[in-house]
Amino acid sequence: MTMKFINNRITFFLALAVLGINMAAGQEIIPEVKKDTVKPSFPVKQGGKSKVDGVIAVIGDFVVLDSDIDLMYREFQAQNIPIQEISRCELLGKLMEDKLYAHHAIQDSIIVSDAEVNETMNKQIDYFVENLGTEEKMVQYFKKKNMETFRTELFEMIKNQKLTEQMQKKIIDEVQITPEEVRQYFASFKKEDLPVFGAEMEIAQIVIKPEISQVEKQKVIDKLRQIKQEIIDGSSFYSKAVLYSEDRASGASGGYMKMNRKSQFVKEFKEAAFSLAEGEISDPVETEFGFHLIYVEKIRGQELDVRHILMSPKVSPEAEAKAKEKAETIRAKIVSGAITFADAAKSESDEKETRNSGGLLINPQTLGTRFELTKMPSSIYNEVADLKDNEVSQPIRSIGERGEKTYKLMMVTNRYNDHTADYATDYTKIKDLALKEKQRKTIGKWSDTKIKDTYVKINAEYKNCKFINNWLKK
Repeated sequence: MTMKFINNRITFFLALAVLGINMAAGQEIIPEVKKDTVKPSFPVKQGGKSKVDGVIAVIGDFVVLDSDIDLMYREFQAQNIPIQEISRCELLGKLMEDKLYAHHAIQDSIIVSDAEVNETMNKQIDYFVENLGTEEKMVQYFKKKNMETFRTELFEMIKNQKLTEQMQKKIIDEVQITPEEVRQYFASFKKEDLPVFGAEMEIAQIVIKPEISQVEKQKVIDKLRQIKQEIIDGSSFYSKAVLYSEDRASGASGGYMKMNRKSQFVKEFKEAAFSLAEGEISDPVETEFGFHLIYVEKIRGQELDVRHILMSPKVSPEAEAKAKEKAETIRAKIVSGAITFADAAKSESDEKETRNSGGLLINPQTLGTRFELTKMPSSIYNEVADLKDNEVSQPIRSIGERGEKTYKLMMVTNRYNDHTADYATDYTKIKDLALKEKQRKTIGKWSDTKIKDTYVKINAEYKNCKFINNWLKK
């Protein structure tokens, strides 16, 4: 079990296991105690000093409890992940690393807004409730006194995690790689140690959206106008967004979003938002996602704090049937040779992101057109796994994140076998590996420097750990 795996899982496990972490009142540390006498509890002021049973490490203003590691182990077991290969030292090292980032994020005046934390927290609570049944069961599972206590501790945990992420981003944001550095990185490998890239494929799709009648559009417009009037009459925009918005990403936080002129919002939404005065609510604004009510909560120079309510017109069964029929007609023309898949995508697809490229999908991880089979999203892989080369799928009914219904035609346009890295053909991937290695070294240098300048204390029973970082300052 590698530290890379632990890093990928750490955000989820922190939400489950680190709810007991709290901020230390100072840097006075309790006497070192044996593990079997530890009983985790929260800090209690005693004569101006902070004494906490179960503290195993202090990094700046943050502490790590022995119980944090115990709870992480239990969650690994619940996920049927072998724990024999994961040592307590590894988990402690990762937790300390996160606390180092969070501590210096605060020192560097990095700010994480409460709205951003609340949005993530609400999503996390929804996930817990979905898996545990009810809020009451969730509170019992985490052994908290009540929902308020749970939310307070979860809020602090998520805020610290976001501080960690922002600090990491700040460290590596300015790291760049030159072609010569890429060449040197590739040349550093022995022939037998060269990276091996897995099998890949390129995939194209044609998307047909059912036409929405004007009657259905008017129903949504009328509903949003009614909501707007209720807000003007005194109702809360926040509560209306929670109740009615179909935007899952922002609905739980009352439709809140931050934006500026460079933000990646659709043109119609951005133009409407920047045309409003502070405190003003728009009329219904139509975009490709549906209709929006937009409320400008605060103007901060070129930045806006906005809330919105998204509602989408419903698709009738008749419109859906016509979309499927259109997809079948397009498929028949492609199969007969009357038109190529790429040309059909350019002339008939309703998905503007892929239309001009002949329907080719873009891998969001690499921004290229190839998808490595082992890393391909299951939603895509399941739709193309059984397709032969240049075979066009039957119309596939698809339901998007916002409930929008479409029909898709899909085709595998190219396949690439797994192979040893080649500098000429795999330059982009090699460059990405070289950049990640340079970022890793940059973070390593930053950690080495900051550990020397930061108060660190580790309980005696963990001082024999072979940490990756020099926590013991030897």
